[in-house]
Amino acid sequence: MVVYLRVLRESFFFAINALRNNKLRTFLSLLGVTIGIFSIIAVLASVDSLKKEIEGSISGLDNSTIYLGNFSFGPTEVPQWKWEQFPVATYDEYQFLKRNMPDVEAISYTLNVGNETIKYEDKSVENVNIGAVTHEYYDIEDLKLEEGRFYNELESNNGSNVIVLGHEIANSLFGTSEMAIGKKVRMYGQKFSVIGVLQKEGFALGDSKDQAVFLPVNIIRRMFGGNNRSLFPFIIIKPEKGVDNDEFIAMLTQKMRIRRGLKAEEIDDFFINQLQGFTDAINNITGTLNGVGFMISVFSLLVGGFGIANIMFVSVKERTNLIGIQKSLGAKNRFILLQFLFEAMILAVIGGLIGLIFVFFGSLIASSFTGDFNFVLSPFNIFVGTLISAIIGLISGIVPAVSAARLNPVDAIRTGM
Repeated sequence: MVVYLRVLRESFFFAINALRNNKLRTFLSLLGVTIGIFSIIAVLASVDSLKKEIEGSISGLDNSTIYLGNFSFGPTEVPQWKWEQFPVATYDEYQFLKRNMPDVEAISYTLNVGNETIKYEDKSVENVNIGAVTHEYYDIEDLKLEEGRFYNELESNNGSNVIVLGHEIANSLFGTSEMAIGKKVRMYGQKFSVIGVLQKEGFALGDSKDQAVFLPVNIIRRMFGGNNRSLFPFIIIKPEKGVDNDEFIAMLTQKMRIRRGLKAEEIDDFFINQLQGFTDAINNITGTLNGVGFMISVFSLLVGGFGIANIMFVSVKERTNLIGIQKSLGAKNRFILLQFLFEAMILAVIGGLIGLIFVFFGSLIASSFTGDFNFVLSPFNIFVGTLISAIIGLISGIVPAVSAARLNPVDAIRTGM
């Protein structure tokens, strides 16, 4: 072990001397490794950050959460002309499932309406995202309140004029010092009483509950109609923990078919979309992006590998005399081999670390320009970058190291002289 540590130490100083004595040559040779590692880790960090933001935006939802509606979130074998004729999920069906569907932790009905302007006295906020949902949505989404409360079942069923504001909406209307609870805001030509303010969430892919408001779905049903297709009604269902997923979906399908009076030969005229499928799709997309980025970066790493090999061949030639002296004094071929292999790996790791430093500062700059979207350089990505650098150095240094180990000591001394 002491011998290996000594070889590693000597190899490290040889690598540093190569950097110090031949700065330009070494820099140009390491540039390929630096660019390659920068490309790979930049892609990995960007994709990981994107995935983290997406997962953060749906973190309040359980993967088993189901969206029942008249269209599919993913590819489907049902022709478009056919599913466009499917009836929408209705409020009555939501109530039917609420009464008859077993093993349900929470079930909510939601409508998707266009953005609206909300006003308070002389202040207004435009393009506010409206969440028209029943009271159970609070339990499904696991919303966090900074102050006040969410509307209850009675307010939800009656369509009371109450509203829960996102963090940024509340700050824009009332500032940070004024209490929002109890204030009256105007929207849709009506007054709504503020009963709650959500905690700050941050942005994910340009969307956030910070710039949203929630109000009872029956308010929207009164204004726009109960079965309006343009509102894209959905029934959101959260099964109880530990429930068999396949059995639950089969039961839900059966209940809906009975409710709609479908015959045995007729296909389902509804879609059951599970959040797990969405997260799986995210994983597939991010995996593909990582793979494509890695393949592109391989070319830079090949150039970097050739650069390391070039440095090592020159190093072997410059130190031929020293190699001959070491071997004549009893140095084994393995000692010489490891010496040059370690040196190649150290040079490659130095190039990789430079690439990681560029990624780190690049992520800081990118994060400063993208607001709440943060580029994250994880310890795993740092480890991957360092490991790949070492592997590139190992592969690039094998041939020069073997040629150095096979030198005849007499010929090596004579050649050096």
